[in-house]
Amino acid sequence: MTLAETRDKKRERWGWYFYDWANSPFYSSVTTVFGALYMSTVAAADAKQNITLNGDKACVDASGVDDKLHNCDVSLFGLHFPAGSTWGYLLSVATVVQVLVLPIAGAVADRSRNKRRILGWFACLGALASALMFFMAGSNWQLGAALFIVANIGYGGSLVVYYSFLVDIAEPDERDDVSAKGWAFGYLGGGLALALQLAFYLSRDALGVDTGTAVRICFLTSGLWWTVFTIPVLRALPRVHTPVAVERGVSVLRAGFRELRRTVAEAKAFPLTLAFLGSYLIFADGISTVVAVSAQYGKDELRFSDEVLIVTVLVIQFLAYVGGVLHGLVARRLGAKRTILGSLVLWVVVLAGAYFIQPQQPLQFYAVAVGIGLVLGGTNALSRSLFSQMIPAGKDAQYYSLYVVGEKGTSWLGPLVFAAVGQATGSFRLAIVALVIFFVLGFVFVALVPVRRAIVAAGNRPPAVL
Repeated sequence: MTLAETRDKKRERWGWYFYDWANSPFYSSVTTVFGALYMSTVAAADAKQNITLNGDKACVDASGVDDKLHNCDVSLFGLHFPAGSTWGYLLSVATVVQVLVLPIAGAVADRSRNKRRILGWFACLGALASALMFFMAGSNWQLGAALFIVANIGYGGSLVVYYSFLVDIAEPDERDDVSAKGWAFGYLGGGLALALQLAFYLSRDALGVDTGTAVRICFLTSGLWWTVFTIPVLRALPRVHTPVAVERGVSVLRAGFRELRRTVAEAKAFPLTLAFLGSYLIFADGISTVVAVSAQYGKDELRFSDEVLIVTVLVIQFLAYVGGVLHGLVARRLGAKRTILGSLVLWVVVLAGAYFIQPQQPLQFYAVAVGIGLVLGGTNALSRSLFSQMIPAGKDAQYYSLYVVGEKGTSWLGPLVFAAVGQATGSFRLAIVALVIFFVLGFVFVALVPVRRAIVAAGNRPPAVL
């Protein structure tokens, strides 16, 4: 490899890393923290205004206090439900829409000569919709809900194309390390953006900014962050992509639909690839559930303050960077499969530790957060790179669309288990430890997948260390 080729490869990889950095605030800030904080509240405020205008006191208690307003019905997309349920239902709708759209995005990307442009369009769509959530106030909360769904389409579609670039910029022996660095860099960017936004949010009174405006500014800055840091990504990634054979006289979009149908049918010829994907979806559901319910567990079961929960979110974000880098280093020596299996064992240890945390003992909570951070990024990163080895040539974006769609489509099971066990036992401690089943099953199924045989069956060269 010449010096110029080496420089080009480094440039492409740094560009690839930066997209994880660019889009992470949408997940860490818009979805995980500020969306959950604001959406149900602004919907409830709109319900309060309607109650006042209509003279309906059904949602207000006898003392006139409006602490029951989250039980008031609101309307969204023709459906009526309590205001407090708005965020949960919105996440579900966004997931269903992604499941419908993303496979088409993957099929179109594989048939295009310029995947970079498609990544840019999806990123622009998501960033613009996120920034426009600034205008979500009062009765405009329904506009914010629609924009959040559009932003999720942009986010998911860009991830499908972004993941597929891993095959273009890294050889089989390099992908574990490259994927781990990208995931780690993303958590670092998301953590930095969230830290700056939380510093602004917690200082809002001193700055003379009300709570709603502060949250909406955080939406705006997340969109701007996504936009600004996507620019060097689009300049650095490979410009030309060699697509699968394109039918003459057929548009890329129509050909994409046809290719999607073929991919779903042909995927049955690679049962080992699908077996690994199924194994990943099991433990990925457990991972996403732990992250999603950790704040609720800390607040409702352990009675920690919001300040403790905020610090915990930041600890997880920044330690995930360290964990991602460490997983990449370990995978160099042990291989991706062994490292993933070891990481799943550590997840079980972390959940056992969470079970024994005592109320009002924040140091114990922080210790578990450190454990989550160290295994969070690396487990997903190595799964992403190992899956890339099992994809037939020319089908990268399509298979990654199945990867992302499967991840989104199964993400309801973990929260369901957590909620059901919590309701049945009256204890979130038992609910959090019940999530161990996802990691145990994931360990067993990953251990049973002969990954080297799966890679060869897909027509690829296995890396030296697996």
